[in-house]
Amino acid sequence: MNTSEVAKLLGVSASTIQRWVKQLELPMERNERGHYHFNNKDIELLKTIQTQIQNGTLLQEIVPVKEKKPRKGLVKAPENNAELERLYMIVTELEAKVNSKADSVASYQLLQHRREIEELQGQVRELTNQVKSLQSQLFEANKSSLPDKPLVLDKGKIKRKKKNIVSTWFGFLG
Repeated sequence: MNTSEVAKLLGVSASTIQRWVKQLELPMERNERGHYHFNNKDIELLKTIQTQIQNGTLLQEIVPVKEKKPRKGLVKAPENNAELERLYMIVTELEAKVNSKADSVASYQLLQHRREIEELQGQVRELTNQVKSLQSQLFEANKSSLPDKPLVLDKGKIKRKKKNIVSTWFGFLG
């Protein structure tokens, strides 16, 4: 029986059955998926535990069963070492091929990046030369547009607006 069937039989939840098995370290068999599989002897043990709990015994006070049942094996042992060695050699060859391919891909990528860097360096050189050329043209343009004589105001006099006396006294208000 599986966990849910045993739980229905005893009138408890499946999680209660799982908790009893784990906390009391009961030696229950498991199927290939890791689910508990109960036989008649296991069910009788669980009924005994249920009776003890109903009589007031705490789960921590119940003495766990120390007898361990052998677990069913899931993986078959290889029938001969020759087959195992052959599989090991195949895996080793595949690893070597994967490593070789990874190395060649990395080398290709490095070469591509190197080409891209060289192209960018060429573009930077071209832009630097263009900036220098534009700077020299700007310097020449500024040099030729400067006037020979300094600018002078109309006979050195600046017309200023006269302030009246009232605005002088109350100038701090405005």
